[in-house]
Amino acid sequence: LAKYPEIKTLMGPDPHLKWIVSGMVFMQLLACYLVKDLSWKWIFFWAYAFGGCINHSLTLAIHDISHNVAFGNKQAKWNRWFAIFANLPIGIPYSASFKKYHIDHHRYLGGDALDVDIPTDFEGWFFCTPLRKLLWLFLQPLFYSLRPLYVNPKAITRMEILNALVQFSIDLIIYYLWGLKPVIYLIAGTLLCLGFHPISGHFIAEHYMFLKGYETYSYYGPLNWLTFNVGYHMEHHDFPSIPGCRLPMVKKIAAEYYDNLPHHQSWIRVLWDFVFDDTLGPYSRVKRLCKLAKES
Repeated sequence: LAKYPEIKTLMGPDPHLKWIVSGMVFMQLLACYLVKDLSWKWIFFWAYAFGGCINHSLTLAIHDISHNVAFGNKQAKWNRWFAIFANLPIGIPYSASFKKYHIDHHRYLGGDALDVDIPTDFEGWFFCTPLRKLLWLFLQPLFYSLRPLYVNPKAITRMEILNALVQFSIDLIIYYLWGLKPVIYLIAGTLLCLGFHPISGHFIAEHYMFLKGYETYSYYGPLNWLTFNVGYHMEHHDFPSIPGCRLPMVKKIAAEYYDNLPHHQSWIRVLWDFVFDDTLGPYSRVKRLCKLAKES
């Protein structure tokens, strides 16, 4: 920032985010109507090939919204409620809990018992062969949802209760209007595309040590167009208050700080290497003892 103060001008809300997210939510509601009479095989096909991609993208929109980039820091409540709205097609309440734990991921990156993005010792010990690592990728949604309850349990917040009430109410309305298939379409798409799917390569690409000494990596491939530029992950951790749409400008302005760092060009290659490279696995993370962990 001292060398490139113009980066400060990139901070602040993204005026287009609320409209893009709203379009995605209504697109999924339309899809619920369109799939209501399809056979089950097509329900799961479209859940994986289309709906799940939108839902995964919405989880990454929620990631951006958790940094208050939809309405700005002065409208924190608006951001929380809009995240609940963005959550609707995901089928499972997610946004409020994500916000609660994501703060720690930035504040205590790699912090033992604080950053719940770090796999548990059991995950690192058991999922150590190609077949088991492949299974672990399929089960990622399960581990990401249950791991916080084991590693760093926190009291349920009012927003989490509201998130659940709104979400399950919408699920019931969709079921009442169009039956079970649209609800399964939404939830199956979420679980499938947060598991073994090309977009899910970002889970591995972001903080797994493909090279010793480097614990955060950016991805500069085309899937950034579908994921609110979550691939620009080094840039995001440096400037979390800059919305995803402006992160490429950070790299452009301060190119000397990013161009020579190791990065990824393919999330599919990331998944392949993770499964078949014996040196990679759930243990391939930097884990550090943070001050708060010592005090507790």
